[in-house]
Amino acid sequence: MPAELTTIVLDCADPAALAAFYAKALGWEVTHQDADSAQLGGGPVGLGFQRVEGYRGPGWPDAAKHAHFDLTVGDLDAAVAEFEGLGATRPEFQPGGTDWVVLADPEGHLFCLIPA
Repeated sequence: MPAELTTIVLDCADPAALAAFYAKALGWEVTHQDADSAQLGGGPVGLGFQRVEGYRGPGWPDAAKHAHFDLTVGDLDAAVAEFEGLGATRPEFQPGGTDWVVLADPEGHLFCLIPA
């Protein structure tokens, strides 16, 4: 029987702050928040954040494989500037050349911005 994907949950140190970052970055809405978790709605699936004591973000580059988001944007340079203004960082290692840009959210989760 097929299952339906409803939510992707990221471990983090500060669920409220990370939810606020992604809410602004994606134009979604915080639908739930407590001391240990936060949820966003407004996209094709929910996005959740759960507190993990001692959380450390992934390294980059790293031989271990980690999940990441691919986000399409209309104007790559403008989107990079906007995401950096929200607190994302741009790692030095950029394997996509000019085809896409790798960024890290404020807790180190990686995502790629790709021109639409």
